Amino acid sequence: MMGGGFGNIFKIPELKRRILITLALLIVYRIGVQVPTPGIDAVALASFFAKAKEGLLGLFNLFSGGALERLSVFALGIMPYISASIILQLLTVTIPHLERLSKEGEQGRKKITQYTRYGTVLLSIIQGFGIAVGLESMSSPGGAPIVIYAGWGFRLMTVITLTAGTAFIMWLGEQITERGIGNGISLIIFAGIVCRMPSAIANTLRLVSTGEMQIFPVLILMVFMILVVAVIIFFEQGQRRIPVQYAKRVVGRRMFGGQSTHLPLKINTSGVIPPIFASSIMMFPATIAGFVTIPWMQEIVAKLRPGNVIYEFLFVGLIFFFCYFYTAVTFNPADVADNMKKQGGFIPGIRPGKRTADYIDKVLTRITLGGAIYVSTVCVLPSILINQFNVPFYFGGTALLIIVGVSIDTVAQIESHMLTRHYEGFLKKGQSRIKGRH
Repeated sequence: MMGGGFGNIFKIPELKRRILITLALLIVYRIGVQVPTPGIDAVALASFFAKAKEGLLGLFNLFSGGALERLSVFALGIMPYISASIILQLLTVTIPHLERLSKEGEQGRKKITQYTRYGTVLLSIIQGFGIAVGLESMSSPGGAPIVIYAGWGFRLMTVITLTAGTAFIMWLGEQITERGIGNGISLIIFAGIVCRMPSAIANTLRLVSTGEMQIFPVLILMVFMILVVAVIIFFEQGQRRIPVQYAKRVVGRRMFGGQSTHLPLKINTSGVIPPIFASSIMMFPATIAGFVTIPWMQEIVAKLRPGNVIYEFLFVGLIFFFCYFYTAVTFNPADVADNMKKQGGFIPGIRPGKRTADYIDKVLTRITLGGAIYVSTVCVLPSILINQFNVPFYFGGTALLIIVGVSIDTVAQIESHMLTRHYEGFLKKGQSRIKGRH
């Protein structure tokens, strides 16, 4: 039973320790979200965000777990790290030195991780300075300035504070990945999004109680939300299984091989990476421009607003690009075909070697198209619900993909730990185990 599976967690000391470390570090992150940056009028800032809660600032605030609207020490969130990761992965394809590092195993990955950290600090300094300058020219709807004492002292303090906050979040994520359970960066984003859910539920209940929303549309919306989550789980677990046959081999006096298996190709191989990368790229320039009162920049902000046709087309285009790009980076059909040939494996009806690699690449290209369409559909869902049906909260999109995807991956890791130590997992014996993404 599932209850027994959860009970078995606490019978495994290492797994129990990892889960407690993960929870402790996430609590530290949530405490940091509440610590304000010095020199800010909190009341004026709250009034400003009450008016500008929609659009890219609202989306950025969602990913930061509400840190931006408080301008806490974690206001930049983990987005500079994600942006730096995007840049490094793009450069890995174009710069031979980085490409060699990526193929050098653990030492090469450590070097690329170090470059990513440097890039994160650099982007944090740029974003922090842009926000500091922008805040000095902003005021609440009542005319009260947001910055108490403007000047270079405030700018320097803000840059140092926000950069240190992002570096600390990056460190927390790495510690969770190494010492805890699940992917640390994804769990931090997950925690920030989930912590915003109670306020969305309370706001919906308030609208129902005041008569601004009818109970019947709310019930229909709840059923729709459950269906969307079910569809996401279905696609995230979906696979295209290519049959593989291994020839019989004689080693000494013993015969090996001859069995049939399959090569699983996920419909959404890249997971939640494409919408996160696309959101990061869309938010970075528009957020900086949103803090500056130059007219042509304001026109850019108006066009790069969720719900705007230009924004949605660019967003979907970036999702498609990163679905194919990240799949190409993480899955090499030529290497898979080569390893399969060395082990005596072949796809029935396909010659080993280049023909096999071409066939795998053809199948992967087709299912990646389906995965990109699925991810794009889910990601434009919030704009449709908010603009067409006046839904009072942000449902769907990158946030929902992260919540479902991270939940599946984390449960899969816990399941793996339990099965390794001969404990029954969350699911009943005989049922299929949850499959996480690599």
